[in-house]
Order: sequence, then structure tokens, then C-alpha cells
Amino acid sequence: MGRRLKFNIFRYNPQDPDSVPHTDTFYLAETESMTLFIALTDIREEQDSSLQFDFCCRAGICGACAMMINGRPNLACKTLTKDLPDEITLMPLPIFKLIGDLSVDTGTWFREMNEKVESWVHTSKSFDPSADEERMDDAVAEEIYELERCIECGCCVAACGTANMRRDFVGAVAMNRIARFMLDPRDQRTEAEYFEIIGTDEGIFGCMGLLGCEDVCPKHLPLQDQLGILRRKMGWSAVKELFRFGK
Repeated sequence: MGRRLKFNIFRYNPQDPDSVPHTDTFYLAETESMTLFIALTDIREEQDSSLQFDFCCRAGICGACAMMINGRPNLACKTLTKDLPDEITLMPLPIFKLIGDLSVDTGTWFREMNEKVESWVHTSKSFDPSADEERMDDAVAEEIYELERCIECGCCVAACGTANMRRDFVGAVAMNRIARFMLDPRDQRTEAEYFEIIGTDEGIFGCMGLLGCEDVCPKHLPLQDQLGILRRKMGWSAVKELFRFGK
């Protein structure tokens, strides 16, 4: 006989003028290998069809089901109820615009972030669809792939102290994107150009080093390593710029 789980779930529909933020309580019998995604689906199908939460892949790839699970950001599809206590509190991710209940709009935030850090390969070369692909060293390709595993779930943003206090902070996910393009031999931007994008307190120097981003990343990306590397590069770039103007 499985445990009887108690779920305290945040409810609020910002589109309904009569709706007020509150939590609803649901009870569910735990089954073997139950994930929070399975539990929420059961609640929506059997107890309250109006419950809003997002999902897509159910395999920890799309990042849609990220939420606050007992105060910690994580993916519902990867979280097993057996790893949680009998009482589970679910809240939407902070920072992002609330759609309803546990559903938030991460897409708008990530689109603005990617535009702000110019998250694309910058090159003066003209595209030739008939040409062979540019070759890349295997080791470099593997480094880039490691950073490309980000699924933009928003967990690192939600766990970031600076991002929770400042709307203009781009977060560890943006630094991860910049680190990826700095590795890419096809990107022709200089360190000074990268510095203009993230070499401020809105970028790399706004990080307080609390390590929350890496602690909660469901893909276990080396976010703090990249933050440290970028901070050294940006600091050295600033020093070189000072010496250049001092001449």
C-alpha cells in the first residue's frame, strides 16, 4: 500500500478578475515510480480539470514542466514522489510572467535574453548552401555540445538571487550562451565585443556567486565554471582596455 500524499498547489488565474492567489489541497495515493508529472496529471484528470501546468516531452528535454517543488526549482517529470515527503507544496517559478496556477511564460523572457546577448553566430562570411560544412576540432565540438545541453527550463533563473531582485540581470543561462559562442571558431566577435554585451553588472559582474543556478540545473551544466572563466576573460579584457587608453 503506497503512501497518501498531500499536495498544496498554488492556484491563480490572472485573466479572471474574481480570482485571488491561494493554494488548494489535494490527496493522492502514491504508486510505484510516480513522478510529479504523473501525480499532477492524475489530479487534473480525476479531481480538478481546471488545474493548469505545462508539459511536453515528459523526458526532461523540453523544460516546460519546471516549477517550485517544496521551495526548490526542478522539473516535475524528473522528480519522483518517493524522494519527497508526504506533504508536497507546488508553486510556479518566480520572475516569469504567470499564465495560471503552475504555468508560466518562460518563452518571452528567454527571447528577450537571447536578443540582448545576441545569441547567434556572428560572421562576415556569405552563406553558400552548396559548400561543405566548416570543419571543427572534435574537442571543441564536445565543449560546445556540453553547453548546448541547456533546455531553457528557467530553473537557474528562478534560483538566482540577483535575477530575483533585478529585472535587467541576464542570468547564468545567458552567460552559458555567451561562453558557447566564445568557444565557436565560426563566431568572429572579439573579446571587446563580448565585453560590451555582458561585461557589466547586468551580466557577469552582477553575479553574487551564490551557486544557486548550478545547484538546481536539471541537466547539471557547469554554470559556475563558465561564470568564473567569463569573469576572468572579461576582467582581463577591461584591464587591456585601460592600458590602451593610458598610452
